[in-house]
Amino acid sequence: MTRRLAMAIPSKGRLREPTWALLEASGVSPQEPGERVLQAHCRNADIDLLFVRAEDVPEYVQDGVVDCGVTGLDLVYERDCTVEVLLRLGYGTCSLQAAVPREDAATSLEDLAGRRIATSHPRVAAKALAERGVSAEVVYVAGSVEISPRLGLADAIIDLVSTGSTLATNGLRSIDVLFESEAVLVGRVNSSDVEARRTLTTVLGSVINARANRYLLCNVSKDRLGEVAAVLPTAGSPSVIDLATPGVVAVHALVPAAMIWSLLPKLEAAGASSIITLPVERMVP
Repeated sequence: MTRRLAMAIPSKGRLREPTWALLEASGVSPQEPGERVLQAHCRNADIDLLFVRAEDVPEYVQDGVVDCGVTGLDLVYERDCTVEVLLRLGYGTCSLQAAVPREDAATSLEDLAGRRIATSHPRVAAKALAERGVSAEVVYVAGSVEISPRLGLADAIIDLVSTGSTLATNGLRSIDVLFESEAVLVGRVNSSDVEARRTLTTVLGSVINARANRYLLCNVSKDRLGEVAAVLPTAGSPSVIDLATPGVVAVHALVPAAMIWSLLPKLEAAGASSIITLPVERMVP
């Protein structure tokens, strides 16, 4: 009998919904949906889910409470847990930045030497300061870090930034980026569940890869096939299929979704017609 894999995922916060959506798209979603569910089994997979705070996932994985889990890369480093990053998930992207009030003259992290810095990530902040040779007082603040300078608690902050709108709203401006973060799947170091983890990372990874690509189809006359092939940003050769119309072929290729905007006009100019792009459900490299 195959042992079930125990997986921890965020019960709330900015990582909860995209994690749930990734599981749904991968076909390993919970049987019992609901906001207050703390444990659930997965459909079509030998996985048991445990819903916990994202901050606690690294320790749960390290201590063997679960086999793997989804959390932020910043939380892995802040908790200083010994875990293995199995897969970067492509959402929850943000960066740990140093910021000061708009009127402050500081322009880099080095300008904060000898000053008080408020942060909810004291371990990562202290390490970044040490690596840059900056001696400053780090003040731990659990939440609402952005208001610290206004309250006189600190001269500057080091906090996670996604769009920068919260900084602007609180009269702050960024002066340095210390750390890039995103959601990650982490696992226990030297785990014995190698096959189960490989299957999970392959399934989740296939959805993540697919989201970044589009399946493109177009028709082109054989005498202009070389022009179309030269335009396509594919790693290998596209698939070419003869059509019923003599001298015309259909071209099939996977292309990066981010390039569709600039690619379509180039394909038209190269002689392509009947151009179609479709979302991809799974993609295993």
